[in-house]
Amino acid sequence: MTVLSRLFTAADRVAAPVPAAAHCDLPCGVYDPAQARIEAESVKNCQQKYQESDDPVFRERAIMIKEQRADLVKHHLWVLWTDYFKPEHLEEFPDLHNKFWQATKLAGDAKKSLDPAQGQQLIDAIEEIANIFWKTKEDG
Repeated sequence: MTVLSRLFTAADRVAAPVPAAAHCDLPCGVYDPAQARIEAESVKNCQQKYQESDDPVFRERAIMIKEQRADLVKHHLWVLWTDYFKPEHLEEFPDLHNKFWQATKLAGDAKKSLDPAQGQQLIDAIEEIANIFWKTKEDG
């Protein structure tokens, strides 16, 4: 037994540790689909700016930024899906898995598309998830 563990054991004898109860008030309080939406709006804006420009250097930068933002959309969606949503949410919203699958596929498609209409589809898919997210927050 180390010196530190002996000190903790002795301290526990003097004043027993207070039992603690925890809830996910910090993590659950910080999730927000707005993060994915902001990145999706950047994707669409890059697609639009690409279409409006004939400068090859600018267009290359637009593609690079669009692809980075599309990856961030996927990241934020997967954090919501894997860390926030729980089995009871899936019971209440049985199409939730499909909505996430479709949205992340659209984020992947955005990496290949230069069409702002495709970017809008991504935004719309995220909005559907956001609507469900906020319903779960009302219930919680």
